[in-house]
Amino acid sequence: MDLSLMSVVGTLVSVGVAILSLVLHELAHAWAALMLGDPTAKEQGRLTLNPAAHLDPFGSVLLPVLMALAQGPVFGYARPVPFDPRRLRHPARDEALVALAGPACNLLQAVVAGLAFQALAGFWDGGYGLAYWLLRVTSSWCYVNCSLAFFNLIPLPPLDGSKLLSPFLRGEGRRIYQQVQAYSMPILLVVLYVLPGLLGFDPLSSYLRATAIRLAGHLLGA
Repeated sequence: MDLSLMSVVGTLVSVGVAILSLVLHELAHAWAALMLGDPTAKEQGRLTLNPAAHLDPFGSVLLPVLMALAQGPVFGYARPVPFDPRRLRHPARDEALVALAGPACNLLQAVVAGLAFQALAGFWDGGYGLAYWLLRVTSSWCYVNCSLAFFNLIPLPPLDGSKLLSPFLRGEGRRIYQQVQAYSMPILLVVLYVLPGLLGFDPLSSYLRATAIRLAGHLLGA
């Protein structure tokens, strides 16, 4: 297969894996909320595998494409699952558990993908047949899900890391959180594009390489 075509196919694999992984990530939030007493997501049609119910045009499609084309860690985000903390049985604790469900789902996918990769590795004969592409898919699934897990654990609204902290914030801390939440997208864009371009410093990629990429390498047996 032509190398340029392989590169295109590899990009499509990474983006497709990111989209499917984001759907499962949001479904995990919805399922966790339901199990903890809040059926809001189910009532609004978010307890589904239908990608249209979860995907954000920029965060779920364009951002993964840009990351894949840049040959960096592929990550993204989807539309946040709605939930009502007042309907949870133990609001503060359960709100944090609902937030944790998404990254936990990604880490579980990464572990399964890593095990599948290692099981399939012995069948590859060095060519570009079925075994090769199964290895590409499973390795991509592992790397993408590790990246999604650690990206979403960043404590910046609306990412899950902020929702792990917000239920326990009071007074001034809560007020600052709400102020930051209003500017979360501009802050994210600055971290993604402005800092690397102007300062030659990419804190997000450095963070993901030290966490997600390292973990994925271990899971894949590298």
